[in-house]
Amino acid sequence: MAITLPHDAMAQVFDAAPANDLPQVPNYNVCPTVQVAAVMAGDGGRRYQSVRWGFVPHWYKAPNGGPLLINARAETIAEKPAFKAACRERRCIIPAAGFYEWTRLEDGTKLPWYIQRQDGAPLAFAAIWQDWGDLGATAAIVTTAANAAMAEIHHRIPVILEPADWPLWLGEDGTGAARLMQATGEDTLLFHRVSRAVNSNRASGPELIEPYESGD
Repeated sequence: MAITLPHDAMAQVFDAAPANDLPQVPNYNVCPTVQVAAVMAGDGGRRYQSVRWGFVPHWYKAPNGGPLLINARAETIAEKPAFKAACRERRCIIPAAGFYEWTRLEDGTKLPWYIQRQDGAPLAFAAIWQDWGDLGATAAIVTTAANAAMAEIHHRIPVILEPADWPLWLGEDGTGAARLMQATGEDTLLFHRVSRAVNSNRASGPELIEPYESGD
C-alpha cells in the first residue's frame, strides 16, 4: 500500500475523530505488521485510529503464534474461525492512496504494478479488526476475486468501498454488509508498472509509485 494523504484530511473525509498516535505519513511502501490508520464506528461517532496491519486471532499466544493474516477472503470470511466474529462485529475501513500488486512471470520474476482510483479519490479498503494484547487493534483487508481488468495483473483484489456504502460496512446502517464484498467496477481503477525497487521492504520514497521506465 501507499498511504500518502494527511491524516487530518482523511479524518474529515470519513467524518471521524483522529487519535493522537497515528502512524507517520507519507509512507509509499506500507508493509505487513506496520501501523496504519483505520476508520471505526463507535457509540460516540467514528474514530480514526492506528491499527496493526496483520490480524492476530484472540487465541494466538504471541503475535507470531500462527500464520500472518494480512488478508481475509470474502468467500470464506464468515466461516473461518479467525475471522467470523470480526466479520459480524468488528468491521473497519483502511484508507490508502493506492496499492501494489505483482504479476508473476513463468520464470518466477515478479513485476510490480501500482493501482489507484481513476477519479483520484482515496481508496477505502474493507477490513476487519481484532484487539490483541499489547498490540492493540490488529486488522486484515478483505479481498475478493478480481474483475476482468484487474485479472490481467492478479486474480485477487481488495474490496473497495464507495462512500455510500461506508455506513453499512461500519455497522451504522443496519445489516447486509455481506453484499458489499465484491470487486469494484472495471472503470473504477487505473494501474501502471512501477520499478521493482518496491519489492524490497526497505525501499521508500515517492519514486516507488512513478511509472516504470525501460532499463529500471
